[in-house]
This record gives sequence, structure tokens and C-alpha cells, in this order.
Amino acid sequence: MTDFKLAQLPTELKWLTAIFLLVLSIGFFTGINFVHFTTDAHPQGIEENYLGNEDNLEAVEMKFRKTQSQMLNITHTHILSMSVIFFILSVLVYFTSLKLWLRKFLMIEPLLSVLFTFGGIYLLWSGITWMKYVVMVSGALMTFSFLGSVFLIYLELLRHKTTI
Repeated sequence: MTDFKLAQLPTELKWLTAIFLLVLSIGFFTGINFVHFTTDAHPQGIEENYLGNEDNLEAVEMKFRKTQSQMLNITHTHILSMSVIFFILSVLVYFTSLKLWLRKFLMIEPLLSVLFTFGGIYLLWSGITWMKYVVMVSGALMTFSFLGSVFLIYLELLRHKTTI
């Protein structure tokens, strides 16, 4: 396409991008903290969060099975919002100086992980309980891709301008 790189942005746009990434990261990791709080980052916790645990008399906190309306709301809002988040990050990653294979990976993987994570949550709720493992792995990959993309974009923003 072009040889433009983020390092060539004017200082004001570098600052805007950096602050955007900071705010986005705070929101993203607040969500990750919520997931940890509601599931204990454990497959059984993921299952209980969507299927409930009212049959477990020893449960510390009682959780009820989500309704179809709740599940459609969760999957709909997360798939839409996270696809926009990862699309924006992908565009920024594209304009870094990273090797092409790494850029491609960081541009595509998180979007696939969004599908596997939230599609997996819906399938888990539908009764395919082994999907909790797919959800856990894809969620971890999505988080690492987010973290890696943001870190590498910050590194690019810190580079000095070079002429085209």
C-alpha cells in the first residue's frame, strides 16, 4: 500500500494515539478483571457463570443460568464492540515497522479469538460444556494479542520520524 509508518506521525497525533491506547487499555483490562472476578479464571468458573451453580449446595455464591436474552445480549455486544476495538488496533499495527508475518498475526488472530471466545460462550450455554476450554484458550490469546499490539504500537510511536 504505502511506506507510511506511525513513527512519521506529527507529535500531536502520536500523543492522541498514545492516550487513546491508554484509555482503551484501561477499559479492556477492567473487563478482564471483571472476568477474573466472575469466573476465577478457571474452566469451572466459566461454566458456572453461564450455566449457573444452583445444584451445588457448597457454592459460596449462588449463580443462576443465563437466559437466552442475556446470552444474546452478551454475545451481540461483545462481538460488535471487540471487533471494532481490534479493527482499530489492526490498522495501527499495519502501520508499524514489524515483520509482515507478525503484523498479519496481530491483525487477524484477535478477531478470530473474539469469534471463538464469544461463540464458544454461547455454545457452552447451549450445552457443549467442553467449549469452556476453547473459551479459556481463545480468551487468553485475545488478551495477549491485545497486550502485544498495544505494546508494539507504543514502541513505534516512540521511534523518531524518518522521511518517506
